[in-house]
Order: sequence, then C-alpha cells, then structure tokens
Amino acid sequence: MMAEVPSEGYGRRAQSGIYRNGALGQLPAVPVSPAKLAAKARQKMSRRAAAYVVGSAGMESTARANRLAFDRWRIVPRMLHDVGTRDLTTELLGRTLASPFLLSPVGVLEMVHPAADVAVARAARSLGVPMMISNQASVPMERIAAELGDSPHWFQLYWSSEDDLVASLVSRAEQAGAEAIVVTLDTHMLGWRPRDLDEAFLPFARGQGIAQYTSDPVFTELVKQRAKQGPTGKRPAPTPAAVATLASMSRGYPGGFMSNLRSPLPRAAVETFLDVFSRSTLTWQNLSFLREHTTLPIILKGIQHPDDARLAVDHGVDAVMVSNHGGRQIDGAVGSLDALPAVAAVVDGRIPVLFDSGIRGGADAFKAIALGATAVGVGRPWVYGLALAGTEGVASVMTNLLAEFDLTMGLAGCTTLDEISPETLSRADSVDR
Repeated sequence: MMAEVPSEGYGRRAQSGIYRNGALGQLPAVPVSPAKLAAKARQKMSRRAAAYVVGSAGMESTARANRLAFDRWRIVPRMLHDVGTRDLTTELLGRTLASPFLLSPVGVLEMVHPAADVAVARAARSLGVPMMISNQASVPMERIAAELGDSPHWFQLYWSSEDDLVASLVSRAEQAGAEAIVVTLDTHMLGWRPRDLDEAFLPFARGQGIAQYTSDPVFTELVKQRAKQGPTGKRPAPTPAAVATLASMSRGYPGGFMSNLRSPLPRAAVETFLDVFSRSTLTWQNLSFLREHTTLPIILKGIQHPDDARLAVDHGVDAVMVSNHGGRQIDGAVGSLDALPAVAAVVDGRIPVLFDSGIRGGADAFKAIALGATAVGVGRPWVYGLALAGTEGVASVMTNLLAEFDLTMGLAGCTTLDEISPETLSRADSVDR
C-alpha cells in the first residue's frame, strides 16, 4: 500500500484499513506491536547487524531508562471536546511540516537492507517526514537527496579531527539541499558496546557506513596521501575473515570491485577514517567555525543538561535536540525524557527543542511534546521496518506511529499540537497509587 501524507482523519483511516484488510484475511506484513516488530526484525537481520542496531552501551541501563522515563508520565484525557478535526502540522525552522515526526539518523543501513538509505529516503518522501541523512550513511548524500526531491532533509555531522573535511561535508550538504546541519555531540568517541565487542565487529573497520567520506574530495585526498605511505602495522594473515574484510572494503569503495581488490586505496580509506572520524577536543568555541562555513540552521544533538541548553542558546544555535543516542554511548545515563523538561524550561521557547531516544509509539510522542518538544525523532523502529520490508517497511512503521499519535491526540481531547501541554499529563506516582 502507498503511504499517505498525514492529514485530517489520518489515524482513523490507517486503523480502518488494517481492519478491512483483516476481514479479507490479510494481516499486516510489518507488525504493528513494537515488541513484535523488534523481535521479527531481529530474526531477519544477521547476528552482527542485530547486535549493532539493537545494542546499547554497557549493561544497557540507559536504553531501559529511556523507556522507564515514559512510564513515569500518564496522559489525562479530557472529555466532551470537539476533536472531529485534528491538525498535526507544526512549524519548524521556517517550514510547515505535516507532522511533528522526524527520521533520526542511523548509520550503516547496508547491514539491514541492500537499498539502505535510498529506501528510507523514498519512505520519507512518501510521508513528508523530514529525514536526517546520516554522516555514516551507506550511500553518498547527493544520491539520497536526489531520492528525497523536495521533501525536507537535514544532514547529521560528526565533527571530524580534520576541519577541512568538516567544511567539505557541510558544503556538500548545503549544495544537496539540506535545510539544517545536525551536529551530534555525544559520539566524539565510541561508547562501550558489549554486543559489538563480543562480535569483535565495527562496521567502519570493514569499509561499511563510510560512503559520505569515500565520496568526499577532501577525504579522498587524505586517502591518497595515506596510500603513498604504505600499509601501517603488520599485514593480517590471509585467513577467511581477513579475506572477507578485504572484500567488504573493496565492495564499499568507489570503483570496480576487482580493481579495488588490487588497490591500496580501500584499506587506506578505512585507516584514514578511523584516524579522522572523531574529535574529543571540540568546545563551544568551535561552533564559530561551523557558522563561518554555512548559512544553514545549526542543531545541536545530544543535549541532556540544562546548562548546555543555555550555552547553546547563548552561542546562537538554531535548535537543540535532547538525545542520549538511544542509550548507545553512556551506560547509567539519564533517560532522555527525564532530561527534556529542564532543557525546555531553560530554552523557554527561544529556539525549538527537539527530542529522540526511546520513542516506540504515538503516545510516547504525545508525552514528549507535552513536556516541551517541538518535534520528535524516531530511530530503531523504522530500522526494524527497513529490515523487514525496505521502503514499505519504513513507511508502515512511520504510518503506524503517526496514526497512533493522531488517535491519541483525539482521545486526549486535543486538536492541535499547541493543546498538548504539561496539563495533559500527570506523574505516574500520583495516578497509579
């Protein structure tokens, strides 16, 4: 079924369509239940892909905290309100969006589906949901942007240790039609992720998820210089695993597979990426460099502390995103929704406050908006949909989230996003006793 841009009565139509198909013996190809969706997708993915997508930092307590934070709030519906017409639109960074949902950036999608980011772009375009193109995409941003057409998209930036590369990536994003730069602050080094460590698996070390780099002229020049220096370290023995890694590097690098097998460039690209990916010396003063190199709005993603939100406003950024990277970076950290109210209070409407980490249903989105979010990002759920059914899977997952959100609004007595306020919620301890 073709996806539909959210509009009046969206939730009811989506719900009725499922029930009508059920009367004809047709069950949803992509599960509606978040638990069933995740379980079925894990079965479809490879062991390594599932570990990478599902896994979080340490004992994964932060991922659990993200979900528990939603449980601490309860929606308090109001009755006898005329909710026959509901409006999901929101204004964000000068654009009117059909809904408050965003596709948060997720990298290395080639592990999940062969069409990777292109499949996601097609779904985003069909729904009018903004896509944040990942810095670690499996497809160059220009090709993803071409699939998106006029549909809004942003570019997620990991700030490299090479400023020239940062400037080049931002320039390419601007030329490709990106409408904002989303600087991800919480991944200046990789978190301790036991599921990946037990597999001894980092996709970037195999040449996966680095298409933004290998398609970049600045990075390509760095690779050429690295290749001239010759290989670093001892060459691995020609084990089956080493051969598979070389094949993966050669497959992901631009050019012909056979010629890449004989070339030093694919391996040099991986080594160069591992050298320049992250920058742990970044400070607030570095933001001026980014402002000098783009006219696009700048969004800081990974804000958890209200003082950081205050500094973000003071430094003139255009929006902040409350996020803990889905629990993938620090074990034992605060749940993202727990951090949201204090951040929203400090920002006090001066810039938009966005949110992600833990959204699994439409009611979750309702709670985040009630606590101060202008828009909410979704990550793992649509990746599960991608694993199961490509573009249609992504569209199905997002359609279900949008439908539930629309119905939740109506059932709670709200007709617009402005009516979703803290007064629509109660703390669970005051309701459940």
